[in-house]
Amino acid sequence: MDLSVIIVNYQTFKLTRDTIESILEYEYPFSYEIIVVDNASSDDSLDKLKDYFKDSVKFISSKENNGFAAGNNQGLKIASGKYVLLLNSDTVVWEDTLKNIYDFMEDNPDVGACGCKVLLEGGNLDKACKRSFPNIKNSFYRLFHIPTNSKDDNYNLDNLSDDGIYEIDCLTGAFMFIRQKCLNSVGLLDETFFMYGEDIDLCYRIKHDNWKIIYFGKNSITHFKGASSKKQKSKLIYEFYRAMYIYYKKHHADNTSIFVNLVVYFGILCLCILKLILNFFKKKN
Repeated sequence: MDLSVIIVNYQTFKLTRDTIESILEYEYPFSYEIIVVDNASSDDSLDKLKDYFKDSVKFISSKENNGFAAGNNQGLKIASGKYVLLLNSDTVVWEDTLKNIYDFMEDNPDVGACGCKVLLEGGNLDKACKRSFPNIKNSFYRLFHIPTNSKDDNYNLDNLSDDGIYEIDCLTGAFMFIRQKCLNSVGLLDETFFMYGEDIDLCYRIKHDNWKIIYFGKNSITHFKGASSKKQKSKLIYEFYRAMYIYYKKHHADNTSIFVNLVVYFGILCLCILKLILNFFKKKN
């Protein structure tokens, strides 16, 4: 098998169906399999997907929802492809995207993972598709919307062309085309992250294992970000800021003073509380 595509479904039948159909719509010069992991959906989306795709998709039914990272890992454990693609269930893959990235990976054996241009529903770039690793300085600039001319402090890499091909630090978990050999070396997704942050953590480990991570801006997908809910659930907000804490503690805390660590942890806590309060009043309206 050349490519294993892994999609995690959680109560999003139509979105997941459209994602799968966007892959099946085209022919490819390589073999592939599609693995859908259902994260203990409480609706009938899994049964509907099984009925809709019959024998063209492999399904894994999880008994409980242990998070996005854990769901992907279930698929990765049975994936037989030379490459694996982690693909969000709220995306649509454009023509030639998989073919061209596959060819690029074949021609560049030092590349561990590759992403593409990710466009939002309105056509704007999802800036998460090409990023630097977060650190205290660039996170501060980003949080307070402070412009910077320094490439080192530009978290979203706005200074680089959206249509280019170049090495970066971090891809988005919505589309990660990964060499199985690389994944075998660095390990699976860290299931400490329930949702958010697992993509940054994986990219960090890939880079520190001396693999290249490439942004391939010549081809695209569309990401219907937040399509399943117009308002954030409190748990998702909590998990977003929890992911910040986990990532910082895992990769930065040991090399930073206790005082700075306490400031960072307190800042994350304050931001989380503020966001939860704002979201509470948003729901009331």
